[in-house]
Amino acid sequence: MADNPSPIGEPTVKRRLAAILVADVVGYSRLMAADEALTLAALKARRKNIVEPLVRENGGRIVKFMGDGVLVEFSSAVNALRCALGLQEGMAETNADLTEGRQIKLRIGINLGEVVGDGTDIFGDGVNIAARLEAIAEPSGICISGKVQEEVRGKVDCPMEDMGEQTLKNIDRPVRAYRVRTKTWAAGPLPAEAPSTKHSLAVLPFDNMSGDQEQQYFSDGITEDIITELSRFSSLFVIARNSSFQYRDKATDVRRIGHELGAQYLVEGSIRRTTNRVRVTAQLIEAATGNHLWAERYDRDLDQIFVVQDELVRAISAAIPGRLDRFAVEHLRGKAPNNLTAYDCELRGRWAFFHLAEGLSSALDWYDKAVKADANYALAHAGLGMTCVFGILSLGLPAESALNRGRKHAQQAVSLDENNPTVNAYAAYTYHISGDHRLARKYAERAVALNPNDPFALYVLGCALSYTGEPEQALEWFAKSEQLEPYASDDQRLDTLCDCHYMLRNYEKVIEIHETYQNVPAFLYLVLAAAYAQLGQADQAGAAVNEYERKRPPGHDLKSHITFWMRMCSRQADRDHWLEGFRKSGINV
Repeated sequence: MADNPSPIGEPTVKRRLAAILVADVVGYSRLMAADEALTLAALKARRKNIVEPLVRENGGRIVKFMGDGVLVEFSSAVNALRCALGLQEGMAETNADLTEGRQIKLRIGINLGEVVGDGTDIFGDGVNIAARLEAIAEPSGICISGKVQEEVRGKVDCPMEDMGEQTLKNIDRPVRAYRVRTKTWAAGPLPAEAPSTKHSLAVLPFDNMSGDQEQQYFSDGITEDIITELSRFSSLFVIARNSSFQYRDKATDVRRIGHELGAQYLVEGSIRRTTNRVRVTAQLIEAATGNHLWAERYDRDLDQIFVVQDELVRAISAAIPGRLDRFAVEHLRGKAPNNLTAYDCELRGRWAFFHLAEGLSSALDWYDKAVKADANYALAHAGLGMTCVFGILSLGLPAESALNRGRKHAQQAVSLDENNPTVNAYAAYTYHISGDHRLARKYAERAVALNPNDPFALYVLGCALSYTGEPEQALEWFAKSEQLEPYASDDQRLDTLCDCHYMLRNYEKVIEIHETYQNVPAFLYLVLAAAYAQLGQADQAGAAVNEYERKRPPGHDLKSHITFWMRMCSRQADRDHWLEGFRKSGINV
């Protein structure tokens, strides 16, 4: 590129096109605070053994090290990306034997653009955009600009996910960005021990079985919508459409597809459409083994085609995350406890919370371990906060201390990741039990807006409405939650469903739900007692109170428990209704 002309006597500004890589250490301040000497020694070793050799091998030039970061210039975008993939693989291999709190992880941004320099340093938009892309990359991730993606497409074997137009700090125009999968690269997959915080998933194009190529748009639309909706789940890393659609009409082994895309799991299916009916099949496959983890068939009338398409997409998208969690937890049960990462512990806690047969105290322990392993893990803080306050009801935890602890972790969670729908849903549930109706509704509505396919988010919005005088609307949200994920027999969502029906004076429904509920928390026998008492069935009400006394956890004081319960209700009429039922059942309150 020719130099720009400059007035006589002024230095010539040399501009050139370059691929710029900016890398930065995740949580550097935390690592330094924990052990400054050890952190500096580790960084020095990794610069010498990983960074410098890889930059040389890929024809790059280290412009400068910047404390915990590095600025590198390449003449080729392909070389820059190959170097970045090598860096992340090298970091993962070195981290494999370290505890979560001592692992050094990088965020990497790459841009292709003009730079100016004097031989020692470089400046310009090309550098600035790379630095901003690094800031939005995930830990152990790589974020590249659209210009880089155009250059490397088809030349570097790694899947990329379109993040859309990004508004970057101090950059006056939107920049299209792509998230690069680092699970595999040209040299093959990362070792199994490499840290992972998400299930990686690819949705393959659903087969059009209609015998009419004009119906291809319908099957493609279903597939694309499933990809979009699954991407809303913060626990999933979903391969972009342009990567998974390359396997359309190809009889390729699922193991190979998983390896090439870096996907642990694959979703595939078929669509057969007639004049007035459609049948959709979907199945979830573990890529490494080819094992089928889940399959379902959906038959629908096509009176309103777009309504049906939306219903099918939501049903499939909502079913998959729970299946993946179940499968992952089964694997974790065979893993030594001292080898579990913060994500592993959070997943165990999540499973225990939503399946009471595991025990709520188990959920509390797992979430606590997750927070201790990674103090910046928003979802672990959110889960711990939610479990603390629910433990007041189920475990007899001291109310004020548990409330304070729960709210503290909820606040920490949303400050760490305010756009995570699950974090918002957990925070909403924490505030719901705390009796903070404004915050409960705020975070519940935000969670549903961020992911309308998350059954728990829909349920929590129902909770927020149940105790503020809107139980009819609450039941509508509960029904939507159940449609996406039917209630399990040990599902703690049944708790609030019973409460809601009691407040609507549907006492028979309370009893019906209770009869199907397994591993019933002790406090729910008080709801059962109040329902029997309102129906005039004094003997059954007394038996329910006795069952509560038999099952209640140590420290679960009846009067203080009911006092706490009443603070959850925003209306005095609801509080009076509850107290009436308790008194009729023989409880002195």
